[in-house]
Amino acid sequence: MNGQGWLQVGELALAFALSAAIGLERELRQKSAGLRTHTIVGLGSALFLLISKYGFQNVVVPGQVVVDPSRVAAQIVSGLGFIGAGLIFVQRGSVRGLTTAATIWLTAAIGAAAAAGLPLLAVLCTAGHFTVLYGLTPLARRLSGRQPANAVLSCTYIDGRGVLRDLLRTCTASGWAVTRVETRPATAALGPEGEAGPPLVRVRLELHGEGSETGLIAALDDVEGVVEVGSEDLDDD
Repeated sequence: MNGQGWLQVGELALAFALSAAIGLERELRQKSAGLRTHTIVGLGSALFLLISKYGFQNVVVPGQVVVDPSRVAAQIVSGLGFIGAGLIFVQRGSVRGLTTAATIWLTAAIGAAAAAGLPLLAVLCTAGHFTVLYGLTPLARRLSGRQPANAVLSCTYIDGRGVLRDLLRTCTASGWAVTRVETRPATAALGPEGEAGPPLVRVRLELHGEGSETGLIAALDDVEGVVEVGSEDLDDD
């Protein structure tokens, strides 16, 4: 039948293979969307586009009924934004999931290109993905690592558990030198029945180093006993 030949099977197989390659890379990096998610998105995008191209041939009448296959491609672009938005979240000053969301979006485009009969473009975009992840990312990391920067972070933690020692150790391990430490008592949140919570301390850390500020915030947020982590302006007193 028209639209269900070996050509279409090959386009689906190409979309499957390229999407799985990207998904495997995400899986190895232990991202929230891995092999299965990317493969399904790429394969589904290819199928949608093939349906748009060949699924309505029996109702097309020259001069009366016209099918525009590009309309489904446009809907894929907007529809994938919903999935991408669900992968991005902000946690105490740290934004995570942006790269994974962008990768999902790119995977959908690669699947659509494979189904549209543009295999060269699909392969080139897949190669571009790996070039960015394994070529440009380390390069940018090395370039930024040669330029020491200053940062100011504020952390609220539970007092009496040795958390400050762990915070300073985490900063050093992340490539930052602590140049100044200021601590002051913080207001403890009340419990559901109005009882006072554990005593809290707020510390202001002035840092100098070559690490990633976003990565440091995420690392400090994982320290046991930390309640809140955020960044401040460098000139904030």
